[in-house]
Amino acid sequence: MTERLPEDTLAALRAVDTPTICNALEIVAPERRNNGFTRLPVVAADPSLPPFVGYARTAKIRAAEPPELPPEKLRELRLGYYEYISAPPGPSVVVIEDTDWPSCIGAFWGEVNSNIHKGLGIRGALTNGTMRDLDVLAEGFQLLAGDIGPSHAYVHVTAFDVPVKVFELDIAPGDLIHADRHGAVVIPHGAAPELPAAIDLCTRKEAPILAAAREPDFSYQKLVEAWGAAEDVH
Repeated sequence: MTERLPEDTLAALRAVDTPTICNALEIVAPERRNNGFTRLPVVAADPSLPPFVGYARTAKIRAAEPPELPPEKLRELRLGYYEYISAPPGPSVVVIEDTDWPSCIGAFWGEVNSNIHKGLGIRGALTNGTMRDLDVLAEGFQLLAGDIGPSHAYVHVTAFDVPVKVFELDIAPGDLIHADRHGAVVIPHGAAPELPAAIDLCTRKEAPILAAAREPDFSYQKLVEAWGAAEDVH
């Protein structure tokens, strides 16, 4: 099992948005510049919520057709899923692939499941499926979904602890995920410890350009000067 990052590193990752993580990855893992992140729009249940970071607990669902398993086996599978996502170590985030995509019709995520998952310690969830109950979701629990719909139809878990694909992003169980209203990115385990320093570098390089741009007398010449100052930051 992959060694978990220390809490101070996780806190540093949670403190910035997902685009900043992508910028920092361009420094520590340049081969990830054009891959490893979601490529389709996500719908955030609450765009004001902060990013969530954690190790992926994965599952697949579908809702268009009734489950083929008998009720007792279906219950066993569902409870097995909840046991899986709640098991230590954390922090954990849930990533669910709706295999009805792109015609997802049944919401797994709503008032009940958001509260169950929050209560079990899950930091947030990413799904290409639908969500509902937007006014009564668990407080502070971020859901990033593909769409919004009113019904759960025949929604049921079909598998868990398996590789999944959401928003054109392949995610394996245990992958380190950073996500917010912009989407999600998989952080390579080997690159993660280097990200806080890379985030700091990105921030310092942007600072002179942003400061100049916000001045009332900003001009092309001042942009050139600020850009030069940014290039001198190491």
